[in-house]
Amino acid sequence: MQDAAATQTRQTDILDPARARAFQVALGDAATIDTGAPLPPFFHQLYFWDPQPPSGLGRDGHPKVGGLIPDLGLPRRMWAGGSLRFHAALHAGRPAEKTSRVTQVTRKDGRTGPLGFVTLTHEITQGGTLCVTERQDLVYRQDPDPAAPRPVAPQARTDETDLAQAAFTSTLLFRYSALTFNGHRIHYDLDYSRDVEGYAGLVVHGPLLAQQLMLMAERQGPIRSFSFRAASPLMHFETAALCRNGADMWVRGPDGRLVMSAEVTG
Repeated sequence: MQDAAATQTRQTDILDPARARAFQVALGDAATIDTGAPLPPFFHQLYFWDPQPPSGLGRDGHPKVGGLIPDLGLPRRMWAGGSLRFHAALHAGRPAEKTSRVTQVTRKDGRTGPLGFVTLTHEITQGGTLCVTERQDLVYRQDPDPAAPRPVAPQARTDETDLAQAAFTSTLLFRYSALTFNGHRIHYDLDYSRDVEGYAGLVVHGPLLAQQLMLMAERQGPIRSFSFRAASPLMHFETAALCRNGADMWVRGPDGRLVMSAEVTG
């Protein structure tokens, strides 16, 4: 359901355990989630699909802007970061409700031209209990200028106390796009990603990187909050280092650049 003013949406979904198990398998883990089991943090990304007919999609495969998200006249979209508070566990096989609203829209000039920033706030409830509060930060920008120099990403820290290597094949990107019903072509259409949006390859989903960091953190105990910020895109042919030192987490690219920074609390 979408409010008439297009400032808020509400969706309901049954959190199918089969979808969660499929995601576990796609990540190379055992399929352990059954009806009634608590979902790992951020697995709600697998649910609350918003399918649109072909006429309702933009050139990038995402739903057209102009509804909940305003049209800022900028064609390229990226998930810039966000934050999550986990108040209570979501359980597989049970209905849940997600309420989404736009809480901030700003424009400014960056080094590569005009930028538009949209902040969405999501609340997910199950059985009348607030389970997750999420802030999602989106950035919109112009098409790249082939003659412009590429921005230089900052270098990542090297003082991690925990480290895991992670590879993101084109197959994993496709399966994650399918499980989250994310039609953004930069994740599966190499020609579009390279020739239209100017990337060197397929772009690894920012939420997938954040998901891997959250699963890494959860192995040391339950987490109460998580925030993350994208610093540079990771390509499908690159192996990343997932790093942690205390509350700080980050993703380091194979050339040492910072891909994502994050903070976790348990």
